[in-house]
Amino acid sequence: MGYFEKIYQSDLSHRARAVYMYLKDHADSDGKCWPGIRTIAAELGLSRSTVKRALNDLYRAGLISKEFRWRENGSCSSNLYRLK
Repeated sequence: MGYFEKIYQSDLSHRARAVYMYLKDHADSDGKCWPGIRTIAAELGLSRSTVKRALNDLYRAGLISKEFRWRENGSCSSNLYRLK
């Protein structure tokens, strides 16, 4: 669990740490996962806007990257997150 040291030695907020651990728990062996913001919020007991702020914090800290995903009909799907 070496990633705990990385996130706890940083200036991340508690919300960002919780979301990072959630993503880490749901990531595949390549560090990729694609949960929806609504799903993350419901499972962590946070609001969607809090999850969005946490994801932005993680992105700015360089701990995740985000790729937009699209359905065949052109509508937006959940994002693909890559943990670094």
